[in-house]
Amino acid sequence: MAWWKAWIEQEGVTVKGSPHFNPDPDAETLYKAMKGIGTNEQAIIDVLTKRSNAQRQQIAKSFKAQFGKDLTETLQSELSGKFERLIMALMYPPYRYEAKELHDAMKGLGTEEGVLIEILASRTKIQLQEIMKAYEEDYGSSLEEDIQADTSGYLERILVCLLQGSRDDVSGFVDPGQAVQDAQDLYAAGEKIHGTDEMKFITILCTRSATHLMRVFEEYEKIASKSIEDSIKSETHGSLEEAMLTVVKCTRNLHSYFAERLYYALKGAGTCDGTLIRNIVSRSEIDLNLIKCQFTKMYGKTLSSMIVGDTSGDYRNALLNLVGSDS
Repeated sequence: MAWWKAWIEQEGVTVKGSPHFNPDPDAETLYKAMKGIGTNEQAIIDVLTKRSNAQRQQIAKSFKAQFGKDLTETLQSELSGKFERLIMALMYPPYRYEAKELHDAMKGLGTEEGVLIEILASRTKIQLQEIMKAYEEDYGSSLEEDIQADTSGYLERILVCLLQGSRDDVSGFVDPGQAVQDAQDLYAAGEKIHGTDEMKFITILCTRSATHLMRVFEEYEKIASKSIEDSIKSETHGSLEEAMLTVVKCTRNLHSYFAERLYYALKGAGTCDGTLIRNIVSRSEIDLNLIKCQFTKMYGKTLSSMIVGDTSGDYRNALLNLVGSDS
């Protein structure tokens, strides 16, 4: 399924929350888990990974009302390492969390371009608007301006174009003549000439609807005798190549894209915990079940089995709870 159809579907949701929810006993359980010497991490996992984000926000309100303390700050002072990072991610409201991930990717020296590309290429227009709003509220600056200040060249241009959310046409209308024209324009901008007209690629990839782009990719293959992905790989490099390929992947199949992100976060030596946490938390109430199915199809093993092999302790237990069963 392509990204523009990835509205919240019940079968895709791994964290559904508690059906008979009352925030007060949950807040009390958390308070007791952190009172005195030592922390009962399992009690924290049992409450927070089994509640929806909206329910977690209510628990935080109840915690403050009952105990006069901020739940997020209390958790932060009691926990540490990757487990703390995961629990903090669960406590943020969704758009504020994604705004934070974007902000963190740009603060300090250097920029984590992969994070910017992942979020901006895979979210719908409504999601992007909410993220921009949350970003401005929390950091007092414009996301678009910060991206412009932090990136440059064609990468800056493609990210700013993606931020406009112009690909969001859910009508499914495709003008076949325009699709052929776009395919010809892409061919003329890359394979046909010495050098590349990057702006032509950026404009078509960032302003056409996903249904339209699928047709463009088909037509392109007929003209160029190679896939659009192969042309992007031979015509561009570095972060711009990654950004263009991400747009193509999210257009073709959003769940495959996230499955691939999770696979490479876990594969090989070391784990890319930032990518793992962000994608599991942000997709858990949208389409993580569908991503898990795609993961198994693509890699012949389950997401859970790779998490078990690659993580440990409370961090692993919390991740497994969020991912849910493999059935």
